[in-house]
Amino acid sequence: MRTTTLGTSGVRVTELAFGAAGIGNLYHPVTDEAAAAAVEAAWDAGIRTFDTAPHYGLGLSERRLGAALRGRPRDAYTVSTKVGRLLVPQKTDGDDLAGGFAVPATHRRVWDFSADGVRRSLEASLQRLGLDRVDIALLHDPDDHAEQALGEAYPALERLRAEGVVGAIGVGMNQTTLLARFLHETDVDAVLLAGRYTLLDQEGLAEVLPEAGARGRSVLIGGVFNSGLLTDPRPGATYDYAPVPEPVLARALRLKAVAERHGVPLRAAALRFPFGHPAVVSVLTGARSADEVHDTVALLRRPVPTAVWDDLRAEGLLPADTPVPPPTKEPS
Repeated sequence: MRTTTLGTSGVRVTELAFGAAGIGNLYHPVTDEAAAAAVEAAWDAGIRTFDTAPHYGLGLSERRLGAALRGRPRDAYTVSTKVGRLLVPQKTDGDDLAGGFAVPATHRRVWDFSADGVRRSLEASLQRLGLDRVDIALLHDPDDHAEQALGEAYPALERLRAEGVVGAIGVGMNQTTLLARFLHETDVDAVLLAGRYTLLDQEGLAEVLPEAGARGRSVLIGGVFNSGLLTDPRPGATYDYAPVPEPVLARALRLKAVAERHGVPLRAAALRFPFGHPAVVSVLTGARSADEVHDTVALLRRPVPTAVWDDLRAEGLLPADTPVPPPTKEPS
């Protein structure tokens, strides 16, 4: 699987990254065995980049990922985790389904983008992962904490990078305005842009992607299926974590019709699309089972002819100046 270096950091990422929110019991329980099998399948497919966060399952994702990677050569893989939410123990008989995860609510999340909070968060993540270092540290959704994230958390990450505690630093968000600001004002190695550079939404093309490219920074793409809508567009589907609006569903169905006219599943086109921009180095997709990993890898390897992109442009479903991937071929 193709690998690329993040910015000038020296940290390598594979073109497909394993998103570990699913093995943190995102929405539904996953057994330890299924979680381990998903990571094993990713490894066997050549995936060497794994993304997690304390937020995912109140630490369960980090613990499971660390256990699944234990015993593998440490220099052979890249682990990304996030800072900005500290996990504080609490006593309750409830669950965390309101937070999106099917786990007991043993902890509560506390926003903290202070310098001390960054260090405490990383120390706790290393304990859960069972590692002596992480390769990438990302500020996690600092939407409502912009000034503290820029003024305190980012400088702390910069110091940790200088000390060699982390190899690369950045920020991950579902919006473009603050990401663009980080690219303008800081020396991040990469940004993780979720849901804003997809077949349905090219907002990232206005500023984030051009700015990253101009500054030699890398972009990781998440949310490529827009919360599942581009896997199966239908009434009642989810778009950006909410019921899909009718106009968005209609557009998704038109995208599906064009792709299938050329014998290409919409999911394959959606997964391939972000690689058309030179700043994009990796697409991060979640998986909770080995079968889901196998399916995603097969989609990535599925050829998408140039005619798909041409027709999407011709029908007004992609702007004419949108960069698109080169033709792909069946692997030998």
